[in-house]
Amino acid sequence: MSEPIIVVDRVTKQVHDSSGVLTILHEIDFSLAPRESVAIVGASGSGKSTLLGIIAGLDTPTRGTVRLAGRDLFSVDEDARAALRAAKVGFVFQSFQLMGNLTALENVMLPLELQGRSDARKAATEMLRRVGLGERLGHYPRVLSGGEQQRVALARAFVVEPAVLLADEPTGSLDFATGEKVMELMFDLNRERGTTLVLVTHDRGIAGRCDRQIRIEAGRVAATIAA
Repeated sequence: MSEPIIVVDRVTKQVHDSSGVLTILHEIDFSLAPRESVAIVGASGSGKSTLLGIIAGLDTPTRGTVRLAGRDLFSVDEDARAALRAAKVGFVFQSFQLMGNLTALENVMLPLELQGRSDARKAATEMLRRVGLGERLGHYPRVLSGGEQQRVALARAFVVEPAVLLADEPTGSLDFATGEKVMELMFDLNRERGTTLVLVTHDRGIAGRCDRQIRIEAGRVAATIAA
């Protein structure tokens, strides 16, 4: 059996508010295998997006840690964590997080250029064609539909061939038909490239397509459901 690509080890997240200490996540434990697809499900406010941010190293736990490809994300400084994230993780935000002053092609080229890739333009062009946007390379986000923007975000996440793709409600702002196309593309690319896929979703249909569901209730793992 292969080693886990992600290990979440007793992760707890607390914040301070006017009433005192609020615990968002309580002693979260689980591991994810390479190539696995996993849905993190639960009610709004249960801690799903916070957990995803910690897995990505974009947020830090109060206690516990996350190991990515065998490396403790929180035993290194932010620069080293960012480098590890850039090498191993793709992140698709619900709000897309595209650079408004860059074209679709430039948005997808950006992570490759940060890696110093000499083939950034070619690789980005090929990936945008793969997601059906070969005719929209020079368009800016403001003139793209929501579905097109999400596909640019997917292309940007996949173009670096990450070991792990994390997606926070990837169809939450899309109409049903566009959301179906986006998810089909995501699962296709997951299968083709062997990327571990971790989705935060409220959509039962999407969750049911994953190999496993991890249900979060009030910041705790309430159940793990295999497909």
